[in-house]
Amino acid sequence: MILPKVRDPRFVTIRRGGTLTDADHRLLALWAASCAEHVLGLFESARPGDPRPRQAIEHARAWVRGEVKMMQARAAGGHAMGAARDLRGAARHAAYAAGQAGAVAHVAAHELGAAAYAIKAARAAAPEGESETAGRLECQWQRDQLPEAIRELVFDDQRLRNDICWSVFDC
Repeated sequence: MILPKVRDPRFVTIRRGGTLTDADHRLLALWAASCAEHVLGLFESARPGDPRPRQAIEHARAWVRGEVKMMQARAAGGHAMGAARDLRGAARHAAYAAGQAGAVAHVAAHELGAAAYAIKAARAAAPEGESETAGRLECQWQRDQLPEAIRELVFDDQRLRNDICWSVFDC
């Protein structure tokens, strides 16, 4: 469970009654795609012939550019999550990160899911005894990628949802 029971209006677009601008929604999608792409190799090394997670990331970016509709990006995200289902460990988490990135076009709050699953993937891929360090390094890398316009919003979201996101944002 990565989404709160009550939706945060800061992650609901203005036209739907929230306060999120389209520009910030696009920035969240791009950041989520970057987080997922950073660990994508962990999936692709396990399933080199399965394009679904990469396609979800590509669809997230294509949605930002206006090249695909929200439903297409969301569907690609769902297919990436399908690619994860029979896997375990880092590959599974990396595919879920890509799926969450694809879903940001539909629900902006999935941005944190992409980041959290990417951190879980980095932890799972680390050598024994180094998972916490790997997770902190991944979290810090993600924070370094945040555009200034959404930095405080994401930091606050990480603080608020850290407990339901496996406490991965303690970096």
